[in-house]
Amino acid sequence: MRVAIVENTEVTHLGQVGVALAEAGALIDIWRPWDDGRLPGDMGRYAGLVVLGGEQSALDDHSHPYLARLAALMRGYGDDGGPVLGICLGGQLLARAYGAQNHLGAAREFGWHHVTPTDAGRADPVLRAIGEGSPIFEWHSDTFDLPEGAVHLAATGAVANQCFRIGRAAYGTQFHFEANRAVVEAWNRDFAEAVEARQPGWLAAFERTAAVQGPAADAAGLAIARAWAGLL
Repeated sequence: MRVAIVENTEVTHLGQVGVALAEAGALIDIWRPWDDGRLPGDMGRYAGLVVLGGEQSALDDHSHPYLARLAALMRGYGDDGGPVLGICLGGQLLARAYGAQNHLGAAREFGWHHVTPTDAGRADPVLRAIGEGSPIFEWHSDTFDLPEGAVHLAATGAVANQCFRIGRAAYGTQFHFEANRAVVEAWNRDFAEAVEARQPGWLAAFERTAAVQGPAADAAGLAIARAWAGLL
């Protein structure tokens, strides 16, 4: 079983998704179109497609000209019933792929926020893994409308469209459920200036905040990742 992973930026962490794929015995192929423009050509050899986050928006074709092709790849694979997982930018691209509008700079969230499943989310094969909800890490400025025909699966208090499913198994999340505490700590190190600019005092308070929010977030993220891997 082989899964295609599409990275959209140089510093990328699979986090809980990597744990779940390893547990499932999946082999992974990493694609880095931000660097060389290359994307998978034959999705028939893959059991799943994961599209990760990045600092660009889903509409930045001028600086990342592969984005339109990536959106088309996600839609084609999803329309064929293949399991798709789009996280943050990946979720925004999945919304774009199915004709929904992205809204740039309209929804800023950072840190752990409580994600609440909708009624449909509590019945969904993937989102039901977090029960009535959990803190999950967020880092974004953009949001999206739901594509026509999508099932709305989760929200936070500030941003309604946190997760959706379209078709059999194409999932888009705004939240970073893959980001366990080790991933967030790495982001703190690698992007300390950007993190502190986004939320002053975050670095000083991190150890205390992580101790309170991190265990539940790690467990929820792994539960979602395992449930999605179960679709492969």
